[in-house]
Amino acid sequence: MNDRFLRACRRETVDTTPVWYMRQAGRYQPEYREIRKKYSLIDIVKIPELCVEVTTLPVQQLNVDAAILFSDIMVPLDPIGMPFEIRSGIGPVVDHPIQALADVERLHDLDPNDLSFMTETIKILSRELPVPLIGFSGAPFTLASYMIEGKPSRDYLKTKAMMYSDPKTWFALMNRLEKTIIDYLEIQVNAGAKALQIFDSWAGALSPDDYREYVLPTVQRIFQGISHLDVPKIYFGVGTGELLFDLKQTGADVLGVDWRVPLKEASPRIGNEIAIQGNLDPALLLAPWDVLKQKAMEIIDAGREHSGHVFNLGHGVFPTASVDTLKRLTEFIHEYGQRV
Repeated sequence: MNDRFLRACRRETVDTTPVWYMRQAGRYQPEYREIRKKYSLIDIVKIPELCVEVTTLPVQQLNVDAAILFSDIMVPLDPIGMPFEIRSGIGPVVDHPIQALADVERLHDLDPNDLSFMTETIKILSRELPVPLIGFSGAPFTLASYMIEGKPSRDYLKTKAMMYSDPKTWFALMNRLEKTIIDYLEIQVNAGAKALQIFDSWAGALSPDDYREYVLPTVQRIFQGISHLDVPKIYFGVGTGELLFDLKQTGADVLGVDWRVPLKEASPRIGNEIAIQGNLDPALLLAPWDVLKQKAMEIIDAGREHSGHVFNLGHGVFPTASVDTLKRLTEFIHEYGQRV
């Protein structure tokens, strides 16, 4: 197996800079769009043969150094008693959001039997993939925001209002999500996932003080709760440049960085005891090749100065991106990123 991704996560010597792309399986691929004409996103997640195909496709097309399980961060919520739908043009929608402590108390533990589709998919992928498989979960704040707002939000007013005005309910929800996320990630590793990533997509909406008070302790307990799992553990948030000093306290082995902070500035904030992942602006995939190439070089050069670097985007691949561009970029990263 190509293990350079795992080696970089562990801050070991690699032959070249490893690369994978968040949302590397998705709507920019003609093959995926054809599948989506017949199946919903959740259908694909729950049919192992389809999920294996979609997860594997970018590895075959792009020659990336890791695959990430095709799924959605909302998947573990239904099994604990929080049904949701993914509605076209909106995203995840929860019809009965969390409003009071009683709503949290009606949630229950994960039953692994409810995730048998996922474990079967991971077992197949772990046998067939030539690269490591990354399992993942949403982070507590991001999942809580969907559970409280009931749908995607720009301002997270209901979520923050609960944090400030009803801390008892907020921390009860954090405790519930802590156990859910630990159990969910352990199920994935036991099935064969070789690395884990926790996505805190909306943590950048928080001030450093609020992150430290209302979120960080839960994230720390999650990483402590999965510390016995012998796989690299990545934590990624969007808009978290001002939180990097706090994120290094989470217990993650790797911190993902979005494009809003240059890698050469993010690196000293994180320190060399933790590997770094990132951080090309996804919009650059639409730029002329010379522009994209120059930005990639700058990121690889900055990554060389850090102890452990995995090239990635600062967020997910856009639907308008080109397979050919991503393939060319991957080839260039491997060529330019060779250690001499």
